[in-house]
Amino acid sequence: MKQSIVIFSILFSLFAALTISWANVESGNMAATMTINSFEKGGSGGGAAECDGKYHSNNTPIVALSSRWYNHGKRCFKSINIYYKGRSVKATVVDECDSSRGCANDIVDASLAVWNALAVSKGEWGETKVTWSDA
Repeated sequence: MKQSIVIFSILFSLFAALTISWANVESGNMAATMTINSFEKGGSGGGAAECDGKYHSNNTPIVALSSRWYNHGKRCFKSINIYYKGRSVKATVVDECDSSRGCANDIVDASLAVWNALAVSKGEWGETKVTWSDA
């Protein structure tokens, strides 16, 4: 009996932790590493965007999200807000940064338009810490 109570307590604690963690992912304000991506043909993004099979202009505020945030395409064409040093920009999700192919689990891979809108100094271009939320 005592063993059952201990096991139940452990399982309940794990369930509660996972539920809270999932709620944080869904509600936003997620810490992330923002990287630069070119969504144009021949750019660093590789192929066409996962959401629509098309290439997109780097002058458009768009992003690719790590697989867990991309969520099997459930965020395709949804807007997110990205926050950096008191500034924010709204960007549209058009692609996945595939975590099974080397992309870290905390990536917001952003077009140059996003970097420019956030006024990130050129010395920090490439990779910087941001937070984001669903718009």
